[in-house]
Amino acid sequence: MAAGRKGSLPLLAQLAECLFIEAVRRYIESIQPHERGWLAGFADPVIGEAVNLLHAKRDHHWTVDELASQLGLSRSAFAERFARIMGEPPMRYFGRQRLRFAAQQLRGSHETVARIGFQAGYESEAAFNRAFKREFGIASAAWRIRSAASPL
Repeated sequence: MAAGRKGSLPLLAQLAECLFIEAVRRYIESIQPHERGWLAGFADPVIGEAVNLLHAKRDHHWTVDELASQLGLSRSAFAERFARIMGEPPMRYFGRQRLRFAAQQLRGSHETVARIGFQAGYESEAAFNRAFKREFGIASAAWRIRSAASPL
């Protein structure tokens, strides 16, 4: 590769990608049981599956009971395990993730605020706007204008 032979650059890019993936894997494996957060969640097979379900069906109106049932746990066991590992209850985590998704959409698309709110799982524009303002401290339309003016 150092000699600059044909195909060296793509090979080097793939090698760098593999090394990055391996570094992330090793970091996740090294997370101690007392550590919390989304990486710790992915290291736990049950919570990792719950997070995958939440993100795969963002517009679904999940309940703790439904998630627990899908994962084969009682409601209380699931809720306790999720909160212990992720650092917050499952529905609070899910609500914040839906709003982060919406914020990305507001910044990167020309969809209406109402449509983005619907895609994020909110049944009305008003409910979406209340939740958005509670999370980010600014109305969604104002956030869109402000984020469009700032560089990525």
